[in-house]
Amino acid sequence: MHNDVLDLRSLAVPVIAAPMAGGPSTPELAAAATNAGGLGFLAAGYLTAETLAERIAAARALTSGPLGVNLFVPQASVAAHDAIHRYAATLEDEASRYHAKLGEPRYDDDHWAAKLEVVMDLRPDVVSFTFGLPDAEQCSRLRALGIATVATVTTLAEGEAAVARGVDVLAAQGPNAGGHRGTLDAAATPPTQPLDQLLRATTIRLGVPVIAAGGLMTAVDVADVLAYGAVAAQLGTAFLLADEAGSSPVHRAALQDPQFGETAVTRCFSGRYARGLRNRFIDEHDAAAPFGYPEIHYLTSPLRAAAVRAGDPHGVNVWAGTGFRKAKAAPVADIIASVA
Repeated sequence: MHNDVLDLRSLAVPVIAAPMAGGPSTPELAAAATNAGGLGFLAAGYLTAETLAERIAAARALTSGPLGVNLFVPQASVAAHDAIHRYAATLEDEASRYHAKLGEPRYDDDHWAAKLEVVMDLRPDVVSFTFGLPDAEQCSRLRALGIATVATVTTLAEGEAAVARGVDVLAAQGPNAGGHRGTLDAAATPPTQPLDQLLRATTIRLGVPVIAAGGLMTAVDVADVLAYGAVAAQLGTAFLLADEAGSSPVHRAALQDPQFGETAVTRCFSGRYARGLRNRFIDEHDAAAPFGYPEIHYLTSPLRAAAVRAGDPHGVNVWAGTGFRKAKAAPVADIIASVA
């Protein structure tokens, strides 16, 4: 890694608070993770560029340490119009149930260019990428500004592609991760290779620092991935119940509700594979859900918002990794102390 960008091996505590788009990630959570000696991330997904800039400023006001920002890389749509139309028809009962209208299944690039300008202007210490890779020119521009680049990968081949683009660090995401899988091919079945095997392959073969992510919840989990060669452990689900997290009351309650015993990987909420608590919506709609991110995300968004307003965890994506039962309601500093 270049000397002028943050070396993740220099963190006092090798723990990263993962970016969790859609609510859980807050400036308070990111700053608290950094203040505890780790590295906090802001999630840019679904935000406007202006809101992202405001959140970076808010986090900066709460910490003098390093901060990361995660961007969703836009990809060509894999949606088929007729498949989405058929899926929408199967969701009419959900719309009636929650007194909501289905959303417009549109494609957008999540304000990619504008957010890239924001991070180049405000210069967080680290920028990570999910769903796709920055190009070589973007990597070199970020590095010239003193910004370390991290690519989320789920296979050795994806890691090789990322290193070829010039990223500084890889975030190797294993199959137990909560929320969206970082698989670069949006229409591929997410790999099931265990995290320890992915870590061994990427750390031995690729010659760049590797962050371990996916299902890490405890001090033993963190120690294990560090022993396998990771420079840091990235935890998301472990922070969903944190005092500083923006998780909705419905999300918090469901994570602690004994009726939810397992997670499932589904594309029924967003058109892209993601892991969350298995609930009624998944049971009823998973089989019919086509590919199509972000089109399906926008189609189901009003339903999910209405389910949250109704306090119903069975109509919304409750993203969580496989170890969700071990999540604790506590300040971020206490959670980091317990895993470090």
